[in-house]
Amino acid sequence: MREILRQRGLRLIFIANLVSMLGSGMNSAAVVWYILQATHSEMALGTIFILQTIPALLMLPFTGVIIDREDRRHLVMILDGSRAVVIFTIALLALAGRVHLWELYLMNTLVAAGFWMFWPSVTALIQELTPESQYVTSSNFLMAGVQGGFLISGAIVGFVYNHIHLGGVLLLDFTTYLISISCYLFVRKGRVTVARHAESPVPRNAHPLDRYLSELKEGFGYLKHRPAVTLVGIGMALFMGAMLTQGIITAPLDDRILHGGAVGYGWLNGAWGVGAFVSTLYTPMVIGWLGTRASIRLGMFVLGGCMILVPHSVFLSGAMGILLHSAAKYLLDIALAVAALLFFFMGSARGMGGTALNTSLMELVPKHFMGRVQNTFYFMGTLLQLVLAYAVAFAAHHIGLSTAYVLIAIVYLGACASTLLSAEPASVGMEIREETTVV
Repeated sequence: MREILRQRGLRLIFIANLVSMLGSGMNSAAVVWYILQATHSEMALGTIFILQTIPALLMLPFTGVIIDREDRRHLVMILDGSRAVVIFTIALLALAGRVHLWELYLMNTLVAAGFWMFWPSVTALIQELTPESQYVTSSNFLMAGVQGGFLISGAIVGFVYNHIHLGGVLLLDFTTYLISISCYLFVRKGRVTVARHAESPVPRNAHPLDRYLSELKEGFGYLKHRPAVTLVGIGMALFMGAMLTQGIITAPLDDRILHGGAVGYGWLNGAWGVGAFVSTLYTPMVIGWLGTRASIRLGMFVLGGCMILVPHSVFLSGAMGILLHSAAKYLLDIALAVAALLFFFMGSARGMGGTALNTSLMELVPKHFMGRVQNTFYFMGTLLQLVLAYAVAFAAHHIGLSTAYVLIAIVYLGACASTLLSAEPASVGMEIREETTVV
């Protein structure tokens, strides 16, 4: 851990991601709560998550080549700057009381477009800067900052939303992007790209389109005879599909079943965020003991099990109330506490499982293929999210929240099963030598 933190570049990236995710989490939670209160419809929330998949479906097949070809630090700074401009514009409209739902939908769609290129870029950048022996620790810091920052910020929104409202939250998010860009600015100097010694099958003087198509085909060819990478990637796709869809039903759980208001919503997000941070204390030890594949399975299994239980928090609290001889008037308070505890376990499992998934890809995939390989599975996860978002929103609105939670639980359990046939690698090493070029 100390070796990782001694490296200025990695230290600045972890700080930038923590700050950035604090803002992004506040943005997401505030927009979801605003739309739910304005429409009282899970289908409206589902629309947000469906629209977020459109830019991903359009971009992911192409951006992997760009990530592997260009300076990943520069890409991250450009993406953060672009998203900051969009959010600042909508923040001004919200502060003036002139924001409309379609503008919030558009903002989320554009920000999602940036996210789907940002996340594989920053993951590839961290792999590029991290010694192979420190992949677990580096992934642990990345996932803790992203998940903990994102979800603790949801708790902050729950407690401050009634005071600063949507416009104030978006303005805070804009500020975090400025801090993030400042951190990336000092990660290193110059333009740095990851290249390989092996010659490309297409000459450098070939038409750019021919080179691009060749590199894209090369990425798919890499996966063709590597089932271990494919199985872990499928687990990543399932994990991301469920993770990005779950936000549809967190606010409705609080609003319709727990009746906790914005503060109750904050407690749920806060419990998840605390769980994600706590996971950083034990994740390296668990991965070292069980290995990355078994750690993935454990994390996804806990996520799936808790997702099935959490909509029944009132029933569980009733049983607890009988044991504690509590009065019926405290039933909903106990139910909120039970739900928060389950969210804590889910956040903790998500932190460990996400770290194990990231570590597995870092171990298995050469650095110059990382962008293309990640994007292949993120594309699969986005297709799943497109279908799952509609199914979950429809189930929550027309059938019941319990059914919606079961749908997401099934996806998490599918991610658990995806690595059952994937053996733990005997050793970590790159298949092709790489070099770094500085311009």
